[in-house]
Amino acid sequence: MPPHNQAIKEVAQESHDHLSKVHVAREQAFPLSRKTIHLCSSAIRAAHRQEFQQSRSLADQAGALLDQIREALKDNPSLYYTGYVADAQKEYVEARAVLAFLANDPLPTPGDLNVEVAPYLNGMAEAASELRRSILDALRRDDIAPCEAWMETMDDVYTILVSMDFPDAITGGLRRTTDQLRGVLERTRGDFTMALRQNALERRLAGHDPSSDGP
Repeated sequence: MPPHNQAIKEVAQESHDHLSKVHVAREQAFPLSRKTIHLCSSAIRAAHRQEFQQSRSLADQAGALLDQIREALKDNPSLYYTGYVADAQKEYVEARAVLAFLANDPLPTPGDLNVEVAPYLNGMAEAASELRRSILDALRRDDIAPCEAWMETMDDVYTILVSMDFPDAITGGLRRTTDQLRGVLERTRGDFTMALRQNALERRLAGHDPSSDGP
């Protein structure tokens, strides 16, 4: 028998056992991450409909699933720091932030949500972009009042994110997400400015008395 034959067999068995455990953990966590993302999408839609209690309930369910993912991967940190877990955390942050922005709830921190910083920042960027939808909906209803505050929130989030000048490998591609938010912010600011001018013109016309005009 070759001198290393037994050692090779032992390494093969240990490797197989280890990878089998990793595979089982992944098979548990991956479906949970997909379900988390689905719940978060539903929570965001509910928040836009101003169904805030429903949104909170869906977000709570998503948070519970993230806890299950964390437990399933506690012995496999290499899996925990993979894309699908980060995506689930990002969507969860987005749902919580959109709810906070629209319902005037306190904005949760990464520690409050028990998520990593990179997914948190990317989720905040997407939540700020979601405010464009709320602003446009409000403008269609001629409800100008909340739009300025939402615009300020979008601008505040962008200002913070653009200062995070770190490599994408650290931030999870935050630079691209921030660039996307900048485009959304610029378009929304243009739409809001046009709506303000139109609203001011309509008020002037409504207050104009034709009988005061000369012949």
